[in-house]
Amino acid sequence: MTTINKYAVLPKPVKKESNFVNEAIKAPKVMVIDEEGKSLGVLDTNKAINIAYDHNLDLVCVAPQAQPPVCKILNYSKFRYEKEKKEKEAKKNQKTQAQEEKEIQLSPTIAEHDTETKLKQALKFLAQGNKVKVTLRIKRRYLSLADNSVELVNDFVAKCSEVGETNKKPDFDGKLISIVISPKKQTSKKKAQPKVEAPSKEEVKEENN
Repeated sequence: MTTINKYAVLPKPVKKESNFVNEAIKAPKVMVIDEEGKSLGVLDTNKAINIAYDHNLDLVCVAPQAQPPVCKILNYSKFRYEKEKKEKEAKKNQKTQAQEEKEIQLSPTIAEHDTETKLKQALKFLAQGNKVKVTLRIKRRYLSLADNSVELVNDFVAKCSEVGETNKKPDFDGKLISIVISPKKQTSKKKAQPKVEAPSKEEVKEENN
């Protein structure tokens, strides 16, 4: 009977490469594209690898499912670095897009205290670099408050002007008022240095005396 050591340290899984490189390419023939993007046609894989080695480069299979597989002659280390960099930027952009717009909902009959709470939230979002979409939905029984509602939204936007800005008026379709406020770009302002004036001739004479 085989005993299993529960304290044994299991090896870490090896990260599988999505691209086959040089001798790892098992197809006998491949379509080859050189480092300048020109097609060299279908070549024996070993010949293509030797061409890459002659240029101190690698043969990288970029389309293994094609018939025959498509390979490029390039610097694989640089290729992998650029690929990982693009993947990180894509993830970063997805995260940024998911967080870049926050919604603040108002109502025609919102209390002053609640408005202040919403305003604090909006200012916080803008300070964090997020856009803020302010919306106010007018239900049928409050249609008579439409003008006041527009004024309420405009006043809310004005109170965000220190950290937020918009170059358009609120959209109003009769039932929904909405506007997007963008965070202001932070500009560093240099403090003005006091101007030092040279002493006059009379002051110099007095000091010498």
